[in-house]
Amino acid sequence: MEERNGAGNGSEEKLSKSEEQAAIDRMPFQNYRIADTEILKTIEGRTCCESCRKSRKYFCYTCCTPVIDRRYFPRVKLPIKIDIIKHPNEVDGKSTAIHAAILAPDDVTIYRYPEFPKTLNKEETILIFPSKDASSIEALFAESVKEGDTSVERDLQAEFPVKRAIFIDSTWQQTKQIYRDKRFRGIRCVILKSRISQFWRHQKKSPRWYLATIEAIHQFLVELHSCVFGRVEGYATDLGSAVSNGERDSVANDERANGCTEVDRRYNGQYDNLLYFFKYMYYEIHTMYNHDDLLAYKRPLT
Repeated sequence: MEERNGAGNGSEEKLSKSEEQAAIDRMPFQNYRIADTEILKTIEGRTCCESCRKSRKYFCYTCCTPVIDRRYFPRVKLPIKIDIIKHPNEVDGKSTAIHAAILAPDDVTIYRYPEFPKTLNKEETILIFPSKDASSIEALFAESVKEGDTSVERDLQAEFPVKRAIFIDSTWQQTKQIYRDKRFRGIRCVILKSRISQFWRHQKKSPRWYLATIEAIHQFLVELHSCVFGRVEGYATDLGSAVSNGERDSVANDERANGCTEVDRRYNGQYDNLLYFFKYMYYEIHTMYNHDDLLAYKRPLT
């Protein structure tokens, strides 16, 4: 971030960040590869869930199943399994965890606490939680082993170092209560990079980098994938501005023209469709309310 007028005082820097974020907030998803959500607007009325018989619009957040045809939304394949543990007092209809279960049904399972995944290989599982000893995702790839008197870096770039990740879906106070469960003992904790949330629901005394569950899952997968395969230059998922889809396609075309026939596995939006319903609902909310009037967006950026 450039300092204004070269002065570099704190108030000017905060103003600059605020203005930059305001510009991003006007079109927060323009640099993501998310399927067109306009088709959802063609759905009229509500549908009865076949399992619980309750009336729902797009999906049943109680049964974690869609009530609309699959042609209305994309399917996402994830590189590892995701378990989401919901606090029993968390209101189902307000949670974005359901988005992951609908869009990636083969790889996402939701549990209502005290329910818990029955079998866990703790060596291959991580918990996304900012404990005092939590490490970054990059640290999972920087493990070292001793071979005699020599310390060498393990070659983890060929595969994902974990097979399963657990997220806790609840308010911050409820999350800490679940984290104390003894079944989490022995599971490594990982903390995500800071990212500004676009979630429209306000949580008291929380900064804007407290993410909605679906945002956290997306952020985690982007970081994990990028650590293994890298990412297309310019792709960003935080306060920075990403290159446009056209520019990313141009990069790929240039590489093919230069003889790069190997499939490019760098991150280039492969999991962006996890934000499909989130994006749609964001704009629906913003047709009813002014962005600047919503308390969620008045939270501090740092």
